[in-house]
Amino acid sequence: MSATAPPGPAGALAWDILRARVRAATAGLPAVPEPGPGVCACCHGPSGHGFARCFHCCLHEESAPGLLADVVAPVACAPKGSRLATDLWLYKSGRSGAGEAGETLLAMLLVFLREEGPRVWQRAGIPAPACACVVPSGRGRPGPHPLEALVRGRLALPWVPLLARPGADAWGRVLDPGRFCAPGSVTGQAVLLLDDTWTSGGTAQSAAVALKRAGARSVAVVVAGRHLPAITGCLARARAPRSARPAPLVNRLDR
Repeated sequence: MSATAPPGPAGALAWDILRARVRAATAGLPAVPEPGPGVCACCHGPSGHGFARCFHCCLHEESAPGLLADVVAPVACAPKGSRLATDLWLYKSGRSGAGEAGETLLAMLLVFLREEGPRVWQRAGIPAPACACVVPSGRGRPGPHPLEALVRGRLALPWVPLLARPGADAWGRVLDPGRFCAPGSVTGQAVLLLDDTWTSGGTAQSAAVALKRAGARSVAVVVAGRHLPAITGCLARARAPRSARPAPLVNRLDR
């Protein structure tokens, strides 16, 4: 599995541009911590003293044992009030700046999948994913999820659908094993499950359960931003004018 880019010098330049954009987007943000004391072994968020997992991930394990994602890999931390936290809702809002926010998230995902993907697949116990899908929003938005529209065609993977069941709680954040369904079989496949944000993880894990019930051998969740409480130093960056941020991506380099 690879993120698409043209071969030769133009391709190398494209990745340099993408990496520069990612560095600018994540400057001043805390790095995603490795699991360990005080850090959840699943979602990389804060966990209580003496606990391997955070409260929410413990609940998920109790609710759907054996059906959760095999690995959860946040691309970056998104503290409340940071520019990244803003971009994570702005890119799908249709408001001014949505396009630029989407370009930033696309760069973050493509660079992460290219450079960190092999380690993620190793943690999931797979050589590479065989297909990809996006966690549905479940909120009645017409057409494909904005994240799928952003990434589809940029990955050398087939896409599989994942749907919200009629009547499911569209706004719920707890794990609901019946919230989503996979209309097609993914029997024996390793699935890359993409999401834009992780707060409690209930929505992403509900999607992982649906994929496992449809026969997926392994599910690797890659989430663009791991929400955290506000951290001093991130707020100033959130208020920085967009004119100070990187110029839009050059389309010919990443298509």
